[in-house]
Amino acid sequence: MVPVSSIFSCCITLFVSLILPVLLLIVFAFRNRKQGIVSAWLLGAAGFFVTQILIRLPLLTALQGQSWFLKFANSHLFAYAFGLAFTAGLFELAGRLAVAKLIKKKLTYRRSLAAGLGHGGIEAMLLVGITYINNLIYLAMIHSGSFDTLVVQTAALGVDVSQLELIRQQLLSTSPALFLLAGLERILAMTGHVAMSMLVCYGVAHRKSGICTLLCLGLHTLMDLTAGISLVLPQTIAYPIIYAILIVMAALSLVIIRELVRRWKKEVSHDPES
Repeated sequence: MVPVSSIFSCCITLFVSLILPVLLLIVFAFRNRKQGIVSAWLLGAAGFFVTQILIRLPLLTALQGQSWFLKFANSHLFAYAFGLAFTAGLFELAGRLAVAKLIKKKLTYRRSLAAGLGHGGIEAMLLVGITYINNLIYLAMIHSGSFDTLVVQTAALGVDVSQLELIRQQLLSTSPALFLLAGLERILAMTGHVAMSMLVCYGVAHRKSGICTLLCLGLHTLMDLTAGISLVLPQTIAYPIIYAILIVMAALSLVIIRELVRRWKKEVSHDPES
């Protein structure tokens, strides 16, 4: 029997990671009609999709098939975690810069914010939303007993069912709080993505690309590097530290967003739509 709280927690995280990004787009586009919000959101989403899904992740998959890379990762956990965080920041920075250049002639704080929502939104949808659709389907099947039928039918076909049993074990052993934390992590991450995209766009629009891109890369690397804490510390110790850092970074991101909007509005000559 699956705890109802687990299903409820998965539903909340699914809403945050799959529905909320679309709702934010609809509301923001409706409140800022004829401001190019939808196109900026789509470009921001494309900036993540191309650099991460089409380029970086396939490269990582290829590397993880190499024995020397696996040996390095196991022997140098911090260097491995830093490399993952830095390359994620670097590739996504390239995507943000490309987006900022594409919309440079009509680059407003509204469009830069929309690009950030697209970047963070599509990441949440692809990396968490799809996973939680599967989680909910499997939890519902386990709860109804149809998962057992699936296992029996799969075994009857001569297919190894160990992966299905592992999925069952992992879902049943995961506490509802951990399912909820995935949703919180997405909210914090999306806030950071908006701030980082706005930083890059502000730098491009106001000829301050150097400092803004470095700040973006540093923030992104630090944000992703927190995941490495779970590699060296027990979960009960690592998670409070990770989420404390992410909450502080999200608060800092909100300050950055507010300051960039204020500066952008002040420099009216660079934002005729303000």
